[in-house]
Amino acid sequence: MTPEPDWNERTMTLSIDGRAVIDGKRADAATGHTVASVNPATDTAIAEVASCGVEDVDRAVAAARSAFDDGRWAALPAQSRKSLMLRLADLIEMHGDELALLDSLEMGKPVVEARTADIPGTAETYRWYAEAIDKLVDEIPSTAPGSTAMVTREAIGVVAAITPWNYPLEIAGWKLAPALALGNSVVHKPATQSPLSMLRLADLALEAGIPEGVLNVVPGPGADVGEALGMHPNVDVLTFTGSTAVAKRLLEYSGRSNMKRLSLEAGGKSANIVFADTDNLESAAQMAAAGAFYNQGEVCSANCRLLVERSIHDEFIALLATASDGFLPGDPLNAASGTGAMVSRAHADQVWEAIKQAKTAGKLLHGGERQTINGSDAFITPTIVGSLPSDHFTLHEEVFGPLLTVEVFDTEDEAVRLANNTPYGLAASVWTGSLARAHRVSGAVVAGTVSVNTVDALGVTTPFGGFKQSGFGRDLSLHALDTYSAPKTTWIQFD
Repeated sequence: MTPEPDWNERTMTLSIDGRAVIDGKRADAATGHTVASVNPATDTAIAEVASCGVEDVDRAVAAARSAFDDGRWAALPAQSRKSLMLRLADLIEMHGDELALLDSLEMGKPVVEARTADIPGTAETYRWYAEAIDKLVDEIPSTAPGSTAMVTREAIGVVAAITPWNYPLEIAGWKLAPALALGNSVVHKPATQSPLSMLRLADLALEAGIPEGVLNVVPGPGADVGEALGMHPNVDVLTFTGSTAVAKRLLEYSGRSNMKRLSLEAGGKSANIVFADTDNLESAAQMAAAGAFYNQGEVCSANCRLLVERSIHDEFIALLATASDGFLPGDPLNAASGTGAMVSRAHADQVWEAIKQAKTAGKLLHGGERQTINGSDAFITPTIVGSLPSDHFTLHEEVFGPLLTVEVFDTEDEAVRLANNTPYGLAASVWTGSLARAHRVSGAVVAGTVSVNTVDALGVTTPFGGFKQSGFGRDLSLHALDTYSAPKTTWIQFD
């Protein structure tokens, strides 16, 4: 077995380049401005990152447009694109320690989780879409004698991708891999808090042989880079994961510019419904803790609302409290830590304020502490709060932290009503020993993914996305390809 890395020692040997990647080359921002990348677990700067703006976006989009128009990527044979993307997947795995460490240092997640889940998941995504490239087929639909119609799947052109900080590399892969597989060129804006692993991946893409200009990475604030991409007339598709508020602005930008195609995965407030007929309450409690507190609770589809049948409430909360202690925060570079730091002190302040208000308005059932570790106070313990007023904001608004609210129900209909009492529709979980109930409730809950007797289930083969104000479009699976391509009909008449 490979020995566990000494992550602190690895940190000392990291070589970090915070410059943008535009047209195959590392580049400073046109203004020369930089912003410090801060490790939230120590509250210390680890690198200076280019703070790009409109001029940099224009350069990156021009490079992507040129790369698409001259066919250096889109016109390659499917087998060639496949081979190069498979090579990129191999390089992601080869540099897994480095990439995992960059993600952990920037956003505070345990490095072991990044290394064993996020990095392999990213490599799998690129590999899966690479393997799909030469298995896509076109259509010849039925037409009248004397004519032939062909329906081909056409790449769109220049794709802009805006991704969040909670899974810096993996969620980016959900968007970049299918876009690249089809032959599009990409301009990617990573989150301001966590751009370093994606900048490094752009280097690896060039090393793999993906042509210059095909993948450009432009870090910078959303107000500058995000808006510039949203308004840019030469961006054909914009794909986004983040808050509902920003998603609504991107809708406006599309309408005010060139009506670019959008795929928006926005906020969530996912319910976890536990019925009294659940076969194994201890297992359900362990999974409920994971669904709420994994990745510091910084997950868009986190099961942050627990709906539990009244007859098992006290028993289940006791089991849940015990399970939650497996997610106590600690140094992200320590393999024994259950969770890490919140992404920043500012975000920790916001989450802590929500927790304080929930504790005041309801009943604290477990946890609810803010801790200082290694000189940083960006650590918050798993918090469970019940007995909140039905209109309390923490039951309806995304907190994006380790806060689990508890509501009690008596009937199946009440459980469904409570689950759907949210503007979001991203995910939900249902726990029951009844197959009939599983079908009824999963069908009645409005969510893009309903996990039965598990939490937050997803895989590269299944689509991920939401209903209502959780947005539209889908990541993952073959359905994601629809965002980055369009059917084209060629009709040939012979008489």
